[in-house]
Amino acid sequence: MRLVSIASGSSGNCTYIGSENTHLLVDAGISNKRIEQGLNEIGVKGCELNGIVITHEHSDHIRGLGILARKYGIPVYGTRETLEEIQGKKCLGEYPKELLVGIRPDVEFSVGDLDILPFSIDHDAANPVAYRIRHGKKQVAVATDMGHYDPYIIDHLQGLDALLIESNHDVNMLQAGPYPYYLKCRILGDHGHLSNENAGRLLNYLLHDRLKHILLGHLSKENNYEALAYETVRLEIDQGDTPYRASDFSIAVARRDEMSQILYV
Repeated sequence: MRLVSIASGSSGNCTYIGSENTHLLVDAGISNKRIEQGLNEIGVKGCELNGIVITHEHSDHIRGLGILARKYGIPVYGTRETLEEIQGKKCLGEYPKELLVGIRPDVEFSVGDLDILPFSIDHDAANPVAYRIRHGKKQVAVATDMGHYDPYIIDHLQGLDALLIESNHDVNMLQAGPYPYYLKCRILGDHGHLSNENAGRLLNYLLHDRLKHILLGHLSKENNYEALAYETVRLEIDQGDTPYRASDFSIAVARRDEMSQILYV
């Protein structure tokens, strides 16, 4: 199984996860052109996609969804509430509504030879989820847009081989930055986004000997930068109450404007 971030950030998110036989996207929040270019770089055609799983209905997660679904007839999976919101988005254009497939948090479903477990996250959307995806004994997850973490989240992210986790903002940059007060409160709230510090603290609950790759994703363009997210998360791991050091793991930042390396598990 392999995982690649095609784009990750406040301006658009799209992640590829696939096996030899099944090709899946988690979100489609960039243009169809960029999605297909990214897929082509890893030897996958748009017409070969078996499904698109949507975390929630915000534009940075669905921007390219309409064209992609319409062009290739790809099934789109999301919670009922998320799909209802998506159907109301005129900007997505026309596409066959029968492509929309409802799922429920904590109820596993399969696309090809990938087993997918959606689980609830706290974000200001209709019924958002993150996804844990299994192929044989290998498991990866994409978990972003989480206002906070709790024992439920920690439990659903145990035993992974690779993880794309949100490291959205630096708290000091956000507080001192140009955003209006209400937006700062939204981002910092329990239904907003994980800070760099909280991403590192969450990781301390998830580290284990077989975790091969950690990707830090969904960085804010205005309130974060790559080196700061990377160093802050590493510091939290090094200072955490675990037997591990940050240098024990492959940690990288998923960028908004270019693809990550291919993560093999």
